[in-house]
Amino acid sequence: MKPLIYAGIVSLGALVAFTADKKPKVQKIDPATAKVVYKLYVDESRFADLQVIKYNVPGFDKLSPKQKELVYYLSEAALSGRDIVYDQNYKYNLRIRKTLETLYENYSEARGTDDFKRFEVYLKRVWFSNGIHHHYSETKIIPEFSINYFRELVAKTPAADFPLMQGQTKEQFVEWIIPILFDPSIDGKRVNKDAGVDHIVKSASNFYEGVTEKEVMDFYNSKKNASETEPISYGLNSKLVKKDGQLFEKVWKSGGMYGQAIDKITFWLENAIIVAETPEQAEYLTLLVKFYKTGDLKVWDECNIKWVKDLNSSVDFINGFIEVYHDPIGLRADYESAVEIKDFDASDRMKTIAGNAQWFEDNSPIMPEFKKKNVKGVTYKVVNVAMEAGDAAPSTPIGINLPNAEWIREKHGSKSVSLGNIVEAYATVSSDGILNEFCYTGEEAKRAKEYGALAGKLHTAMHEVIGHASGQMMPGKTKDDMGNYGSTLEEARADLVALYYIMDQKLVDMGVMPSLEVGKTEYEGYIRGGLMLQLRRLQPGENIEEDHMRNRQLVASWVYEKGKSAKVIEKVMKDGKTFFVIKDYAKLRVLFGELLKEIQRIKSTGDYEGGKKLVETYGVKVDQKIHKEVLSRVSKLDIAPYGGFIQPKYTITDDKNVTMDEPESFTEQMLRYGKTYNFLPYEN
Repeated sequence: MKPLIYAGIVSLGALVAFTADKKPKVQKIDPATAKVVYKLYVDESRFADLQVIKYNVPGFDKLSPKQKELVYYLSEAALSGRDIVYDQNYKYNLRIRKTLETLYENYSEARGTDDFKRFEVYLKRVWFSNGIHHHYSETKIIPEFSINYFRELVAKTPAADFPLMQGQTKEQFVEWIIPILFDPSIDGKRVNKDAGVDHIVKSASNFYEGVTEKEVMDFYNSKKNASETEPISYGLNSKLVKKDGQLFEKVWKSGGMYGQAIDKITFWLENAIIVAETPEQAEYLTLLVKFYKTGDLKVWDECNIKWVKDLNSSVDFINGFIEVYHDPIGLRADYESAVEIKDFDASDRMKTIAGNAQWFEDNSPIMPEFKKKNVKGVTYKVVNVAMEAGDAAPSTPIGINLPNAEWIREKHGSKSVSLGNIVEAYATVSSDGILNEFCYTGEEAKRAKEYGALAGKLHTAMHEVIGHASGQMMPGKTKDDMGNYGSTLEEARADLVALYYIMDQKLVDMGVMPSLEVGKTEYEGYIRGGLMLQLRRLQPGENIEEDHMRNRQLVASWVYEKGKSAKVIEKVMKDGKTFFVIKDYAKLRVLFGELLKEIQRIKSTGDYEGGKKLVETYGVKVDQKIHKEVLSRVSKLDIAPYGGFIQPKYTITDDKNVTMDEPESFTEQMLRYGKTYNFLPYEN
C-alpha cells in the first residue's frame, strides 16, 4: 500500500485517505478514535434547530512568527466589522442584541426556570443568525417565552445599561420593542422574494429606506452603460435612501455609514501590510484599505484583480462587502471575512480539475456561443479556516469562489477554495441515522457511507472551480439582468456543471475519484436532499426563500418532472414512507445537461422572464404532504438541521508572539465579542 499523504476524518468511523499517487481510498477507523475526534469538534451547546461546533486549525503551529502575526491582524480586522452585518440584516438588530445581552448578564432572579431557558435559547438564536431573522429561512424568530415574562425580565434587571432611544423611559422602550420582537407581521422576512410583491418594501434587510423596487431599478439603470466592458458593481457598498423626494446613497466607508467599524478594520489591515507574505498581498491589502477609506468601487475592482493574482501566499483572506444574497434584488453585499491557511497536500490533489478547466468548458452541453474560448486563471486550493466573521459566521459556507464581477472572472480569472477543516468538522458530527432513514436500499446507504464525503468534496470543488468559472455573458448583458432570481440561477448553474461531470469517466481517468460509484452517490444524495431532506430546515407551511435551497429544489424537481415518462427517477412507497429512487443514472446525467444548457442560455441572454418561470415553477413551492412526512421522520432522529462554529481565540504579546488559545463556549464568545467589537451606533 502506498503511503498516505492526506487524511481527513469524514464520519464517525471512516476517513478519506489519498495515497502518494493521488488515488482516494476510504478506510475505517476504530470507534475509540472516532469518539476522541468527535470531542475535538463538538461543543455541547445545542439549541433550537442548531448545533454549535468547534473546529481545529491544522497548520497554524507550522506558521512562522511573522505569518502568525499576519493571522492575528487579519482576524482582528475580520471581527472589527462584525456589527456591520447585524445592522445590514435589520436596522434594529444592534439595539435588540444589546437589550438581550443586558438582560442575560444582569437579570437578578432565578435562572433555572423554563422561561429563562427559553429566553437563553432565543438570545443564542439571535447570535447565531446575526439578528432576529433566521439565518436560512429568512423569517423572523419569534420568542417562545411570553410578553409578560419579557416585561418581568426588564423589570427585574437592575442595570441601567439599556439602549434607550433619546427621551425614552425604560417603560416606553419596552412597549416599543415588544411588537418588534413578538409580532410576526412586523418586518416578518429579512428577504422577501415572493412573486408579485415589491421585494424592497416587503423585505426587512437594512439596504434601503423609503424607496420602492421600481425606484431602485430606475436609479441604477440610469447609471449603466451597455457598452461598458468593465462595469462597476453599482450599489454594492451603500444604502439607498429617499429623503425629500431625492434618492441618494449612504456609502459604507471611513467617514460615512459604518465608518466607526471600518476605521477599526483599516487599522488592523494597515498592521497586516507590514507583515504581508508577498508583494502581491501587500498591494492587495493597500488597495483594500484605500477602498474602505474612499468607498470607490473602481478601487474595489482593482483590489479584486490583485487578490486573484496573489497565488503564493500561505495565509490568504477575504474581507469586504462580498455576497448579495440578502439584498432582495441582488445589488448590495453583506460584510464578510475569512482568514485561511493553505493546506498544501490537500490542494495538490485538486490541481488536476483546475488544470483541465478548458476541457470541461469545451465539452460542456451548453450552446457554443455561450462557452468561454479561453478559461483564464482558475485556481483551486484547500484551506483551513483560521477565523470567520460577518456573514461567514457562525454559519459558514464550505467553499468560496470569488470575485463575483463577471468581467474580472473572464479577463483575470478567479480563486476557488474549499474550507477543509470546516468540511471535516461538519462531517465528523454527522449521523448515519439520516442515511438509514432516507436511503431506499441498504446498498444506497452503504454507498453513501463509503463515498459520500468524497462525492461531496468533489461536487464542491467542481461547483466552485469549473461551475462558477464557466460560461459567458452576451455583450451588454450582466448578472444584474436576472434581478432577484440571479443568485438562485447562478448557484443552480454551478451545481449542474458539477453534477454533469461527476458521472464522467474523465474524473476516474484523471485519478480524482476511484470509480463512477462516487458519481452515483452524489446523484442519489442530491435528489434525496433536493426533493426531501432539505425540507427539514423549513417550518410547516413555509415556501423556500434561501437561494441555495431554491437552487437544489429547482434542479431536483425539474429532472424528476422531465424524466417521469422515461422513469428516470421513480417516487416509491415502502413501509408507508416516500423515497425517490434513481432508475437510470445515464439518462439523469443527460437531463442535468439539458437543464444546464437552458439556465446558461437564460443567464447569457438576460432572459429575466425565462429565469423567473423556472425558479417560480420548480424552486419555490413546497409539497406540504412530503414536508410533513420529512419533519415527522427527522424528528425521531434528534439531528440538528443546522450547524455553526465557535471561532478560535488568538492572543498577542508585546513582543509579537501570537498563540491560539482554547476557544470559549459559544455564549462566552458572543458576550466577549459584544463588548470588544461594538463600534457602531444604533440604527445607521
